[in-house]
Amino acid sequence: MSMQPGLHPANCALLMIDMQRDFCAPGGYADQAGLDIQRLRAPIPAQQALLAAVRRAGMLVLHTREGHRPDLTDLPHWKRIRAERSGAPIGQPGPMGRLLIRGEHGHDLIDELQPRAGEPVIDKPGYSAFAHTDLEFLLRNRGISCLMLAGVTTEVCVSSTLRAGIDLGFCCLTVSDACASPYPELHAAALQMIGVEGGIFGEVCTSAELIKRLEALS
Repeated sequence: MSMQPGLHPANCALLMIDMQRDFCAPGGYADQAGLDIQRLRAPIPAQQALLAAVRRAGMLVLHTREGHRPDLTDLPHWKRIRAERSGAPIGQPGPMGRLLIRGEHGHDLIDELQPRAGEPVIDKPGYSAFAHTDLEFLLRNRGISCLMLAGVTTEVCVSSTLRAGIDLGFCCLTVSDACASPYPELHAAALQMIGVEGGIFGEVCTSAELIKRLEALS
């Protein structure tokens, strides 16, 4: 698929979604819930290459982390029940601290994808990075109109953020091999839904295609 024509360092940003130890390291929330963390770690090389290219191009990079206050006052009732059903109650002690709790070792981003100085980190209590955060304000304040999305999981937090971004008027480009899910069929379905009706949720490309485009800008 052709990529966004307005891709430019001044108006485009990369959003790295939830590449946290709780989702991508042994002993974290996803591991405790029985999810395949090797599948969730699979896009790390593509993400690293993409991050390097975006940084060389001088584009804004933002990172998100899903998690909750230590007293769980921002944890919705249904999300608490769902996590308990999955076998990984939010707030339960684990090898990297309490699961999905802000400030714990597991809540932070993985070593391979640590933010650089000046790259905003958005802490979110829900699935969409726009819900109950200042993400939209940060993007509008920087004049960002185009978002490149990567991270985990494709069908939940990436998709939720993508749909919210589209509704808010952002042009969105999802990087297929820089996203991941423990369920290959859901990863494929989430990507396939983006392109229906002429690109109802934006566009999809690979990291190699996007890096080539970014290199042409410099």
